[in-house]
Amino acid sequence: MAVPLPVAQAPPVIERPRTLSTTTTGTALLAKATFPRSNFACSFQPLKRSLRSNSIVSFSASTTSPGIGAAESIVKSLEGVEVFDLSGNSVPIVDLWRDRKAVVAFARHFGCVLCRKRADLLASKQDVMSSAGVALALIGPGSVEQARVFSEQTKFKGEIYADPNHSSYDALEFAYGVSKTFTPAAGLKIIQSYMEGYRQDWGLSFHKETRTRGGWQQGGILVAGPGVTNIHYIHKDREAGDDPDIEEVLQACCA
Repeated sequence: MAVPLPVAQAPPVIERPRTLSTTTTGTALLAKATFPRSNFACSFQPLKRSLRSNSIVSFSASTTSPGIGAAESIVKSLEGVEVFDLSGNSVPIVDLWRDRKAVVAFARHFGCVLCRKRADLLASKQDVMSSAGVALALIGPGSVEQARVFSEQTKFKGEIYADPNHSSYDALEFAYGVSKTFTPAAGLKIIQSYMEGYRQDWGLSFHKETRTRGGWQQGGILVAGPGVTNIHYIHKDREAGDDPDIEEVLQACCA
């Protein structure tokens, strides 16, 4: 769990090693329980990616090392990364918090049931964010058209951007892989989400780009700005449905 630290100190970056929680039995049961009978298991073709160390990082953007160094490292990795708004206009990702403070959520993909629930949770706190002058944005790994469908279906109150090349996800080294998607914990959260009325959009989920690139992607949450290097908080999902404590996010953005 990420714990935001006081700005007055010069806190170190807190990194927690990832834990892998998947079993053959749990994975098989999850696949059977949560997906319709189809060629789902075969249709997703995970990309070969290097094994990444994933962590939850939280720090204050103080003017002294090492906090500022960690912020600069994140921003450097995002140099040249662009996302696209619902009109198809390209936007440098750092512009989302260059002149304002923003909570930026990264979805697994636009059809993901867990992402829809997280989007609703964040949107339910938008009044608190707006009162503090904080913008809310969501980025998904997919096309602008998929982003538009997501917007129409969810009525998400914040800004929505598409990242068709997964550039921001790669730059931030978000977790990726089958073992990060099919876990017992994720399965339970999917069941709970369905019981609460949320639904997976299988049309978006089986879209070509999602099948070949986005199906195994994990996301996270970033709180940053105003100022490109002013990074307050970043949470990287260790597995599907690894939500941060919403109060921690609000503390980072609005305290």
